[in-house]
Amino acid sequence: MATTRQRIAERLREGPATASELGERLALPTPVVYDHLEHVSKSVFDDEEFLVAPPECRECGFDRFDDPVNYPSRCPECKNERIEEPAFVIRRP
Repeated sequence: MATTRQRIAERLREGPATASELGERLALPTPVVYDHLEHVSKSVFDDEEFLVAPPECRECGFDRFDDPVNYPSRCPECKNERIEEPAFVIRRP
C-alpha cells in the first residue's frame, strides 16, 4: 500500500492539481496536503521536476507571492481575498 506522499506524487504525475483537489481525492484536509507537498517537492526522482503554478489574485493578477507552495489568505497588493490556488505537477523535463 502506498503512503500518502506516494499517492500525492502519483496523482501529480498524471497532471496538474491543486491542494484542494488532492485533499478531496485522498480524503485529507487541505492544510495537511500542503504539509505533504513540501516533502513531495524534495523527494521527486532525479529525472523529474516538481513544478508550481503560483497562486494568483483574481482581482489584480498579482502572482509574486513569497512562498508558492502555500495558499495565501489575501493579496499583498490590493488586499483582496479572492486568490486562485496554486497548482502542482510532477513531470519529466
